[in-house]
Formats: sequence, C-alpha cells, structure tokens
Amino acid sequence: MVAIGISKMLTEGTKTDAKTVANGYYAVYTGGKWGVINSKGDTIIKPEYEEAIIIPDTTKDIFLCTYDVDYTAGTYKTKVLNSKGEEIITGYDTVRALENYDSNNNVWYGNDVLVVSKAGKYGLVDFKGKELLKCEYDSIEALKGVKSSFITKKDGKLGLVDNIGATIIENEYQAIKPISDKFENGYIVTDVNKKMGVISGNKTIAVEVKYEDIKQVYGDGNYVVKENGKWKIVDSQGKSYLEEKFDEITSIHGQNVILQKDKKYGVTTLTEENKIAIKYEEISYAFEDNYIFKQNNKYGIINLSGEEVLKPEYDSLIYREDAGFFEGTKSNEAQTYFIGNDFEVKLSGILSELNITNGYMKIRAEGEYKYYNFKFEEKTSKELLNTNTLFLDKKDGKYGYVNKEGIVVVDYIYDDAREQNEFGYSSVKQNGMWGAIDSKGNVVITPAYKLENNTLIEFIGKWHRGEDLNLNYYTDE
Repeated sequence: MVAIGISKMLTEGTKTDAKTVANGYYAVYTGGKWGVINSKGDTIIKPEYEEAIIIPDTTKDIFLCTYDVDYTAGTYKTKVLNSKGEEIITGYDTVRALENYDSNNNVWYGNDVLVVSKAGKYGLVDFKGKELLKCEYDSIEALKGVKSSFITKKDGKLGLVDNIGATIIENEYQAIKPISDKFENGYIVTDVNKKMGVISGNKTIAVEVKYEDIKQVYGDGNYVVKENGKWKIVDSQGKSYLEEKFDEITSIHGQNVILQKDKKYGVTTLTEENKIAIKYEEISYAFEDNYIFKQNNKYGIINLSGEEVLKPEYDSLIYREDAGFFEGTKSNEAQTYFIGNDFEVKLSGILSELNITNGYMKIRAEGEYKYYNFKFEEKTSKELLNTNTLFLDKKDGKYGYVNKEGIVVVDYIYDDAREQNEFGYSSVKQNGMWGAIDSKGNVVITPAYKLENNTLIEFIGKWHRGEDLNLNYYTDE
C-alpha cells in the first residue's frame, strides 16, 4: 500500500507541458451542416452551411462558402470569409478554388490562386483578392497533376498561365496536356491542324509543332514523337534517335531508354547500344544504373551491366525514391520486405507510417510497432517525435503514455492507441470505442466512437477525422 501510494503521488505530481501547435484550419461536419475549426478544435465558422466549405490552404484563414444552391437551375452563390467571419474578395459573381488531383486521385488546390467570375467570364485573383487575370476567359481549370499550371479557354482556343497570372502559352491551341507532373518539363500542345509539339516551362518551343503524336515521356531534353507514321526520339535541336527501333518507350534517364519491342522490355542507349536485353515482361527505373524487372511473373533488380543484383522472387516490388529503399511483397505473406540500396533485406513487417518530412517509418512486426530511420536504424519515438509531449507505451498488453522522462502520465488502461498527432491529441481505444486525450494526458473525449470504416483515426479536440480522407474534414458524429 505504501508503494502504491508513493507511485500515485509521483504520477499525480508529474507535470507535462502542453504541445505547441501551429495554427491551421479544417472543415467540420455536424448535424448536416458545415463549418470550420482551428487546430485547437475551436469553432471559427459555425456549422451552418449546407455545402462543404473549401479551405484551399489550411495554414491561411480563407474559407470558400457556397449557399443558395438551386440544383434544378444549376445556380448558386459563393462568399469568402476569414477567421473573423468577415467577407473578403468581393465584387465577383462567384469565387472558387482550383481543384486538382495527384496520380493517386488525392485532391489538392492551386496555391494562392482562386477563380472568380463576372458576367459569365472568368479570371484569377490571389488569396488577398489581387487581380491576376481579368475576367475575360470562357473557363479556367487546373492542369491535372501539375502545380502552378492553369488552362484558360478564350474564343474556343486553349492557353496556359501560371499561379501569378503570367502567360506560358497563348490561347491558340486545341489541346494542352502535361508531359510529366513537373511543369519544368513542359507541355504537349495540339494546334488546329492536329499537329503536336512541346512548349517548355520557360515558354520556349522545345519541340516544333509538326508531329502526329507525342508521348507523355520525357528525359533530359528528349521526347518521343511520331512522324510519317513512325515513332522516334527527338531532342530539342530536332536530332532523331532510335527511329523504328521500338514499339513503345516508357522512360528516358540520361542516355538510357526503356523500350518495348515484340511485347518484351529492355534498356538501350540513344546510340543503340543494348544495356539490358529486350527479354523481360516489365522494366522500370529505380536509381542510378539499377532497374526493377519482371520475369516469370516475379520481380527483381538488374543493373545496366545485365547483372541481376536481386533475384526475381517478389510478387510486387517498388522503389521509394524519396526514402531511398525498395519495398517487396510475396503473395503468400502479409509482411513487406524493406530492401536497401545495397539490395539486402534490412527489415520485414507491415508499414504503418512513412514520414518523408521527418525521415522515419513505423513498422509493425511480431505484434509490436517499431520506429526506424531511412538507414534502417531502430529509433525510439522520443528520438523521432521530438515535438511531442506524450509517447505511446505498452505494458501487460495495455497502452498508456509516458512523458519525455519516461514517467507514466496516462495509465495502461487502453486496448489500442495512437501516438500524439500534430495537434497534440492522442487517439485511445477502450471497450471497442475510440476517444481522445490532450497533450497533457487529460481525457477530451471519453471513448464513444466505433470508427470501423475510418482509414485514419485522429482527433482535434472533440472532432474526429471523417471517413473520406480526400475531403479532409472532421466530425463529431
């Protein structure tokens, strides 16, 4: 009893500082209405709108509200509010964010740019309301998958502008599409005669507008074009390579080209020097001289010397360029194999989190979560999550939280739990229900939510993350 009493006094006497949280803004949904909260969970805009409120940049207090929607007539009104509830960017018929999507269909918005309309014509303003383009266009849309690139339509012809309203391509083309997801690599344009060319990100003509077709493949100033019914590679000086030497080109890296011929893949140079025999089911670039290949329905790694540095034994294999390692899986196993750039298996387990910004990953193996940096060195949560005030801990099959000194702040009473999030809240599960504690360990929401369909379980105060991650909203329902 004396020991228990001392332990209790030590625990109760433990002081934990509140986490410092950067201010941000998020849409919330409750009772069939939409509003806005900040990163502390405080209500900024009362939930009173029928339509979802768009927050194009969570770090800035600019909220696009839609109201008086008539679905039959196809009409609606919009207004833009700040965190004080004041209406800003006025004088236009409508204001909307420029919605865009990445390769995984995740939604994002054009940075610091909004589309405005007046008398049926469209223009651009920045988040402060400064006019970037006059309302004189028939339409303005984001170029899918590419930042700072917006297609304008005027008199039936397309052009392109950037996020400050500067013209990249004049309104004189029938079609514009990106050559890659990087605006610096340029844009494929089609003229009224259905001829195609490439205009670079610096507004110069990279490939003359005279070709029958151009692939969305780019590498070091080289482009895949079709002329007189024949495919070839050309550079920005018009010099041709590999004419009629392939059925398909999938990528170009330096002088090396992944090509397909007779339904098989290999790697050759622009000067027709074979590097990897054209005999594989698939080939994709990884890093330096190394390529992922597929043979007999299995994946491995081969280099430009033709050496198979990783035998084909995986059912899937990808290279994490931003982290610098491979992930391989086998169909009869639930775990993932993590393979270093030396082609050795470093770890195996289930990837729970990959944090590129802070350079770590969280892996579940043998029923436990462990942290590693991208050198595959095991780290503690305290080493990696150095802005946190509480750290998840497990004892006798139950979860609790300790502070930076390792002192127990939240007792081991939870069946499941999550590390503290960027807002200072930790998700905890008890008797099949989820709730939350704050950065000091105080219960904010007694576990009361099942959240069975939620991919991400996360709280901001009383609000938990909604099921649809693309909408990026929170709810208390």
